[in-house]
Amino acid sequence: MSKVITSREEDYSAWYNDIVRKAQLADHSAVRGCMVIRPYGWGIWENMRDQLDKMFKETGHVNASFPLFIPKSFLSKEAEHVEGFAKECAVVTHHRLMNAPDGSGVIVDPTAKLEEELIVRPTSETIIWNTYKDWIKSYRDLPLLINQWANVVRWEMRTRLFLRTTEFHWQEGHTAHSTDTEAVEETLTILEIYKKFAEEYMAMPVITGVKSANERFAGAVDTYTIEALMQDGKALQAGTSHFLGQNFAKAFDVKYLNENQKEEYVWATSWGVSTRLIGGLIMTHSDDLGLVLPPKLAPLKVVIVPIPKPDAIIDEKADMIIAALKAKGISVKYDTDAKKRPGFKFAEYEMRGVPIRLGLGKRDIEKGQVEVARRDTGEKKSVPLDNIGDYIENLLEEIQTNLFNKAKKFRDDRISKTDDFEEFKSILEGKGGFISAHWDGTTETEKKIKELTKATIRCIPLNNEKEAGKCILTGNASEQRVLFAKSY
Repeated sequence: MSKVITSREEDYSAWYNDIVRKAQLADHSAVRGCMVIRPYGWGIWENMRDQLDKMFKETGHVNASFPLFIPKSFLSKEAEHVEGFAKECAVVTHHRLMNAPDGSGVIVDPTAKLEEELIVRPTSETIIWNTYKDWIKSYRDLPLLINQWANVVRWEMRTRLFLRTTEFHWQEGHTAHSTDTEAVEETLTILEIYKKFAEEYMAMPVITGVKSANERFAGAVDTYTIEALMQDGKALQAGTSHFLGQNFAKAFDVKYLNENQKEEYVWATSWGVSTRLIGGLIMTHSDDLGLVLPPKLAPLKVVIVPIPKPDAIIDEKADMIIAALKAKGISVKYDTDAKKRPGFKFAEYEMRGVPIRLGLGKRDIEKGQVEVARRDTGEKKSVPLDNIGDYIENLLEEIQTNLFNKAKKFRDDRISKTDDFEEFKSILEGKGGFISAHWDGTTETEKKIKELTKATIRCIPLNNEKEAGKCILTGNASEQRVLFAKSY
């Protein structure tokens, strides 16, 4: 099966698409720009969702659900917000179909035009803040810490499975606070949750920072981000947390009575990660043999393949292994499909990124052992069946750590520092990665650099040290370095 994957060196984009399709993660759909997430891909998303949901709830957040449709007038209430999303909105104009008079099929009933058009949500700030107006009256109602798991639509012209699709799944948190300090603390709390999840569960190292004014979320005061580096040297914005100030509270007149019975506008945040994380997972760890998954997020952690085929003796030992692994909460499958040869199964599970494969034959059983193959390194070794549960549990932890360390070394080796624009361009066209360089702080310069190199400011790293210097492009004074990169 590995022969059907284009190599990364030959065509990185084709390699990525091959893995998505051959590992049965997703397919293109009949709806342009939308995808069908297959059960295996959805299983990865479920594991991501469940872990993040637990982390949100541990910090006091609760889930709710808000409408898919947003009245058009709501988007007009926050000027920057509507400007940022206007070109990406799908609009519902009619509420009924009818049979065509000529019998050719169905058409939109021209008499069923909506009095006000509805927007299919690109994000939910407006509909949620309209609701919060009714929920928030007093300081006793704050903070309000709400998250929703939903699908959204942003009309994309150029799509790529998981990374950029017209419809995608995500979580979006929307919180209200009595002070700006508390709201900023919330954005940083969520940013830390995203970082912890990315590094400890996805085994994907990230850099945390704040976006430039040009790159921040439409309607936000500040946008905080986690930025990862993919194997082709491009950055991936993996999650964002926004301090919205009082912009949406003022737009929707959301006020509260403080302890002194004085009326004030609340302070807001919003934050989200999406199924884009699956694309990040693929491009951080996978190789030319297929998908590579960190054990903590793999839908299937261990597969047992009977050699050459199942029989009563092998079945008995397989049952023993399964019981030992399930007792430790480790997902395991015993592949008893007699229509497929072991070699085919090996390649199939390698393609799908299952972290550990156990080959079990009668000779192994006679010796009291089992062959263990690691997906991350390809290493194979014979291991005693005694205490196999403990061994596999420890090996899964080792694989998780190894994947993170490997990705971190790759990322760290591709963080460059330069003060010369020609070298800046050379790095981008060569090894790629993040480039630490001075910038004069103007949107004009940022846009010009993007025009000349396709690189954008990924973030101004948190706790960035002040350092006097000259802008990489204009030579104007600069107070600090920022991180540039080409990106998805």
